[in-house]
Amino acid sequence: MTIAAVALLTAMLLTLLAAMRGPSLYDRLLAANTFGTVTVLFIAVHGFLDGRPQFLDTALVYALMNFIGTLVVLKFFEYGDIGRGSADEEPDL
Repeated sequence: MTIAAVALLTAMLLTLLAAMRGPSLYDRLLAANTFGTVTVLFIAVHGFLDGRPQFLDTALVYALMNFIGTLVVLKFFEYGDIGRGSADEEPDL
């Protein structure tokens, strides 16, 4: 299991580098989302290695925050505002 933790840390490092280098905004966002997913896996493995199952609750909360954060960032870059949706757009005259 220690090897799995080291492999996850390596994957986190590589996805962080991809997030910094990504050619487009969406590539960077995908790398950041992948970083969050690998972090959830790392928290779960770390909790298993330490014998602390309550880390799984922390991992689930982090996964939900990662998902919601990704949606918020995508909406912001699509519409330029978090509170505005496609139905709120002004019609073209």
